[in-house]
Amino acid sequence: MSVTGRVRVFLVDDHPHGREGMRDIVTSDDSFSVIGEASSGEEAIAALANLQPDLVLMDINMPGMGGLEATQRLKQAKPALKIVMVTVSDDITHLFEAIKRGAQGYLLKNLAPSAWLEYLRAISLDEAPMSKELAFRLLQEFSSGKPKQARKAAGRAQTLDKDADVMTTPLTDREKEVLERVATGASNREIAGELGLSEHTVKNHLKNILQKLHLDNRVQLTRYAFEQGIVE
Repeated sequence: MSVTGRVRVFLVDDHPHGREGMRDIVTSDDSFSVIGEASSGEEAIAALANLQPDLVLMDINMPGMGGLEATQRLKQAKPALKIVMVTVSDDITHLFEAIKRGAQGYLLKNLAPSAWLEYLRAISLDEAPMSKELAFRLLQEFSSGKPKQARKAAGRAQTLDKDADVMTTPLTDREKEVLERVATGASNREIAGELGLSEHTVKNHLKNILQKLHLDNRVQLTRYAFEQGIVE
């Protein structure tokens, strides 16, 4: 964050109109400032060698080096950098791949500017929920039984009861309640209201859950919740 307290944002999109649209949304809120732009993954990597943004908005589909590869390379060089993928597609496989490459979030271009700003504020505070639309898509995907291979991502957090041959979780009952609500796309404030907790307590629960499961973000937590049957 800059000395002015603003979140420094870098924009990546191969279309000038795409960058213009993102810039208009971001600069409409005084909490953010745009410190640079790039029209390709290669250009973004070169520019970010000398810039220190807090947040990168990365178009997922670009000629040459696409957003997914650029994200992976940037996260390898700058692990603390927050990257949000931006796309017109709500294909769930893109979401999984973006998270796998290190993205913290995923925004659809057709969302309202107010939804963008709300999400980006939460990302900057490490509180970002998934959009409820994406949470619903995840639920549909897991309910259909398609991502059988998804267990690999949560395998580190699972322990196998060899006698009963069932999966167990290291989470407490309260942590499961928090996780269940995370998986529906609820924000920290919404979770706090539903469970009668403070937002600070919810943040602590989430921190503990992530540490216990060796996971990095809410999308991975949602994936785990579906795989473990915490959310039906």
